Amino acid sequence: MLHLRARSLADTHAIAAALAAVSRRGDLIVLAGEMGAGKTAFAKGFGQALGVTEPITSPTFTLVHSYDTPGKLTLHHADIYRLSTQHEVADLALAELLEYDGIVLLEWGDVVARSLGEHLLVQLDADPDDEDARDITLSGSGRAWAERWSRIEAATEEYAC
Repeated sequence: MLHLRARSLADTHAIAAALAAVSRRGDLIVLAGEMGAGKTAFAKGFGQALGVTEPITSPTFTLVHSYDTPGKLTLHHADIYRLSTQHEVADLALAELLEYDGIVLLEWGDVVARSLGEHLLVQLDADPDDEDARDITLSGSGRAWAERWSRIEAATEEYAC
């Protein structure tokens, strides 16, 4: 587990960019946190680092937004906040999105994380005393993330608590 501190929106974007740099096709990144914790802001920083040029918006009502990147990789930004059953989550076919062409950022996925297989959990928590600050906790599940853990630590070192 890795504890980070983002003191500003720019820091949140920088941490997301650092993770984008060590991510690869087939990765699932679960974004967790209360409403307004910065999940979509994190997704924006992540997407910008991959070269997404179109606006990244919350997929709350559409469930999944897909963005092409210059590297022929697709960033899928999904939100399962409105889904109420494991069956509905399965219907999103996240495995197929990962398998064929992309990376998936899954907002609110912590509620079903155990059933998702290998993933990186990014827990974002707002600081009640500083509206711009976020405490970010990273934890990897699976061998693929364990193999990259030292790179993740090095990439986010300046934000470590």
